[in-house]
Amino acid sequence: MANFRPLHDRVLVRRVTAEEKSAGGIIIPDTAKEKPQEGEVVSVGSGARNEQGQVVALDVKAGDRILFGKWSGTEVKLNGEELLIMKESDIMGIVEKAA
Repeated sequence: MANFRPLHDRVLVRRVTAEEKSAGGIIIPDTAKEKPQEGEVVSVGSGARNEQGQVVALDVKAGDRILFGKWSGTEVKLNGEELLIMKESDIMGIVEKAA
């Protein structure tokens, strides 16, 4: 990955590619696919400052699988790869791996 580190409470996210077939086995063309709302955290900022001026670390870390809002983040292109930069507050949750 590029030498890029988000600032403060921002997170760099790689979208997880959408399934190319529907549950019934129908192949979905690229133009009809919705952009996935699931991604993998690539890197995180150092955290936001609270009212006392202390840096509060983020709850997510690189490698976490997350869900985010449909219109969350700003799309950027780094080293030819399309990624998203969003605030941690745009993240709805971490997808836990099944045991």
